[in-house]
Amino acid sequence: MRFKGGIAGAVIIMAMGFLAQQSYGQVSRGDRYAGATWATRSPVLAQHGMAATEQPLASEIAISILKKGGSAVDAAIAANAAIGLMQPVLNGIGGDLFAIVYDPKTGKLYGYNGSGRAAAGRDLARMKAEVKAAYEKAGMPVKDHIPPVGSLPVTVPGTVDAWFALHQKFGRLPMSEVLQPAIDYANNGFPVTELIALYWKGNMAAFEKNKGLIEELDNARHTYLIPDDHGGHTPAQGEIFKNPDLAHTLSIIAKGGRDAFYKGQIAHTMDAYFKRIGGDLRYADFANHHGEWVTPLSVNYRGYDVYELPPNGQGGAVLEMLQILKHYDLKKMGTGSADTLTAMLEAKRLAYEDLAKFYADPTFVKVPMKALISDRYADARRKLIHLDHANPAIGPGEPKLHDGDTIYLTTADKDGMMVSLIQSNYRGMGSGLVADGLGFMFQDRGELYSLNPKDANVYAPGKRPFQTIIPAFVMKDGKPFLSFGLMGGDMQPQGHVQVLTDIIDFGMNVQEAGDAARWRHFGNAEPTGEPSQGIGTVEMESGFAPEVKKELEKRGYKIVPGTGGFGGYQAIMWDAKNHVYWGASEMRKDGQAIGY
Repeated sequence: MRFKGGIAGAVIIMAMGFLAQQSYGQVSRGDRYAGATWATRSPVLAQHGMAATEQPLASEIAISILKKGGSAVDAAIAANAAIGLMQPVLNGIGGDLFAIVYDPKTGKLYGYNGSGRAAAGRDLARMKAEVKAAYEKAGMPVKDHIPPVGSLPVTVPGTVDAWFALHQKFGRLPMSEVLQPAIDYANNGFPVTELIALYWKGNMAAFEKNKGLIEELDNARHTYLIPDDHGGHTPAQGEIFKNPDLAHTLSIIAKGGRDAFYKGQIAHTMDAYFKRIGGDLRYADFANHHGEWVTPLSVNYRGYDVYELPPNGQGGAVLEMLQILKHYDLKKMGTGSADTLTAMLEAKRLAYEDLAKFYADPTFVKVPMKALISDRYADARRKLIHLDHANPAIGPGEPKLHDGDTIYLTTADKDGMMVSLIQSNYRGMGSGLVADGLGFMFQDRGELYSLNPKDANVYAPGKRPFQTIIPAFVMKDGKPFLSFGLMGGDMQPQGHVQVLTDIIDFGMNVQEAGDAARWRHFGNAEPTGEPSQGIGTVEMESGFAPEVKKELEKRGYKIVPGTGGFGGYQAIMWDAKNHVYWGASEMRKDGQAIGY
């Protein structure tokens, strides 16, 4: 499956969701009497604190932590722990985490890269040999691509380390109190929400279909199926699910700290598990793990300073797109017009060709980010855009320095601290592997390595893979303005740009910007080594005018209906004048923004 297929967390599952939409005869949605008529709801307004997550129970947990005196970081960790339990099809402590924190005491933004590394004892030659052997053992055609499941795509989970690094710097409540709500829900159970029930069923079915690539699947069945007379079933919407194994693991972490996970009892259990199934991760890989504090990158877009984290993530693509777009008068061109969409699509195609060529772990390669997001480079790339037609021959540029399926959540507290946090297992639930008795699945992020030794993102022992998950933050006149994200693999940079232009150029409020119809382009070269498909394909939601779609087709784009992979958005905006938080949550998901 190509990079585009796994990015949003299993295309098969999204297609199921699209086809499962209910029809109620000739009755549809009612009318709105304020704001945009097509918006789903009003923004949530509050003065003292806010949480916007993909799970209402997690948002409630975050608010309860804030009311107890916890910081926005405490609230974000508590919510993330709960979502790892409640939405295991997207994230969990077997995955990685990235965050941007605004600290009102210093007036600065702090970034954390919590991504894990490949096994130190497996080099490229061994990886390629094991990839070949895995496909042959499964009876599948051999591909020059790391499989999406099994032990080969598993990298060291970085989430727990990131929790404790963030907490040490910005936390107020003890971690035992921060993690207790998730522990309680894991022991006592919670009702599974609508979309997650659908994803859960699709993910487990996909594991069974690809079980030839998975060394051991019984632990996943034990953890994620509810026992019945037929061998177990995935929870239906409203059915209560419990995970006592995860409750026990979280309790160990709450008591013993990060080292309980990376150097203690849990690390030894993970080491023994990978030895038992023939995987390559070892105790030393876990014990040697460390995330890192990083300086966010930024560009100024029409007076707003937009911040993203540097590689190995893809946030720089957002900034490159904005640099290209800022010389177009999008407001004059019109919201959702063919000219606006052409400019945005071409900017996306240009930025993603650079992404595929240059983005990788900066510990192993030099990524020319300063040049890629410079005005000079944007001017050169912009010359390749022609608004009357799609450029059929877009490739990566030559930047030179001159002198000169993931969850997203955001929280804010009474003191002005704001957290932009994203966390993921990468493709859906992850690898299909659950270590004995631990209650969580290992991520499959390592599928995103290239196996071509000429590529920047080529696999290497101890290297971090290219990452799709990107938190974002916007400052205005030196003050916080917007903490937001939009999960969904390679949808993320293009989704970030759509949300930002909706707010900055077109004047939408924070909820309307999330509700507005989205497009998603496929077909660029990929960091995993696959070549460009030319102009590619554009999926568009039904909210775009039919005549605009026809005009884009005339300009050379292949336009197809959307299949549900347009990401999940959460946001908190700060109104500095009135000292009010504005919260928004993705209407395409099960979540909710809550304030107090």
